[in-house]
Amino acid sequence: MSTFRTRTLRTCRPRMRALALTLLLGALSATLAGCSLLPEKQPIALYAPQPRVETDAAWPRVDWQLLIPRPYADATVDSERILVRPQPGELQVYKGAAWTQAAPDLVHDALLRAFADSGRIPGVARRGEGVNAQYELLLDLRRFESEYAGGAAPTVRIELGARLVHNAENRVVAARTLVANVPADGTSVEAIARAFERGLGETTADAIGWTLSEGERDRVSREPRKR
Repeated sequence: MSTFRTRTLRTCRPRMRALALTLLLGALSATLAGCSLLPEKQPIALYAPQPRVETDAAWPRVDWQLLIPRPYADATVDSERILVRPQPGELQVYKGAAWTQAAPDLVHDALLRAFADSGRIPGVARRGEGVNAQYELLLDLRRFESEYAGGAAPTVRIELGARLVHNAENRVVAARTLVANVPADGTSVEAIARAFERGLGETTADAIGWTLSEGERDRVSREPRKR
């Protein structure tokens, strides 16, 4: 009986090893198959509107400096997502596409660059850069989206609340809402991004002309009158 048991164990061991190897390979195959079922990351196309703002001859040339803090926006607008409103009351985002920066940063950079390039003001800076500015432009980005209003192609809508503040007196000099409505020339994200670029250019130009005019009007009104 002892000889039988020895022979049986020796015969079963190779079979047990083969069975274990088969189970291991099966588990590995199942794991690899499961990995192949994981969703692949969708590539994202990035867009960076770079509006060209031409200097208007009607803009006054000023000798004061200006601070522009980052525009305020709620959580929906303060994002890199490109917003679209397919119908009233419904807000979505374009899949596979995004801005290179959050919308307030796009507006902020466009304004700083255009003010500096205008040649109409000696200094413009962000808050905290150590510039001693007489005025400050406070901005509220309310809308930065495309909207289908029953048409075949959307319209880009940008709405920016602006307040010009005299820093020394902490006084609001003037306030205005800047609005741009620019129809897109198609429904592709590329066409919509081009419409955003034109709308941002319009809003930036309006903001510059208004800020320079209102700031200069306030400065002149504060000068002593000559008798």
